Amino acid sequence: MNAWYRCFAPRPRAAVRLLCFPYGGGSASAYRDWPALLPGSVEVHAAQYPGHADRIAEPLHTGLHALADAAAADAAPLTGGPFALYGHSLGALVAYEVTLRLQAAGRAPVRLVVSGMPPPHRVRPGSVHRADDAGLLAELRRLGGLPDEVLAHPDLLDLALRTARADYALGETYRQRHGPRLAVPVTVHRALSDPELTAGEASAWAAVTDGPVRERTFPGGHFHLLDDPAPVLLDLVTDLAADGRQRRVSPPAAPVATVDRDRSAPSPNSGRPT
Repeated sequence: MNAWYRCFAPRPRAAVRLLCFPYGGGSASAYRDWPALLPGSVEVHAAQYPGHADRIAEPLHTGLHALADAAAADAAPLTGGPFALYGHSLGALVAYEVTLRLQAAGRAPVRLVVSGMPPPHRVRPGSVHRADDAGLLAELRRLGGLPDEVLAHPDLLDLALRTARADYALGETYRQRHGPRLAVPVTVHRALSDPELTAGEASAWAAVTDGPVRERTFPGGHFHLLDDPAPVLLDLVTDLAADGRQRRVSPPAAPVATVDRDRSAPSPNSGRPT
């Protein structure tokens, strides 16, 4: 078994692999239901961060760059054919950094999709990871990031706070390194009621790539991808179908009504997890 990636529904004949990176405090299981909502031409591989879920015995990472190094190294066996990356919130930063490393190794994805997080050069400094448990819990409740069953069980809540605190630290201490820009298409997902990503911050993702950039908006809040994943997945499939190397990916039956705008000529300019 790949130490980093979980494939809940293997599809050896799939045309494209989709590598998914969870939000802070989350695990690979956040994407467990996605294969049932995607065409058979897409195979989902969800990242499992050390110290989370079935990797609970491993130390939690303390730096996002080191985490991305390890995630990119274990992704290599999954990059023999067309593949794309998707990341939400903290996962957006991880997916971006993994994409940089894969591109440098000559294994660039056909697309990077980022959601619910400002771009690397606009990440907001924060101190949530230094708050006491009550302060951290209040922040998670603000974003709707803890299910009722976790809140009702002290042992589960303690574990959730431990991993969330570590993941907040990853995002709040992250700093972008100087280096080459991406050369891949980027799609930016933003929910209309998400306090973690403004419209201006979504547009600023154009600064990280020389490829085309597409922006999409969806109803809902920060965890819109959990509350209603279907529009997100329809848009993902639309993007994959439009990519030249994914011609076998089946497009959705109807266009997604949440399209915001396309931008094929980004201009350079120079969040927190959960």
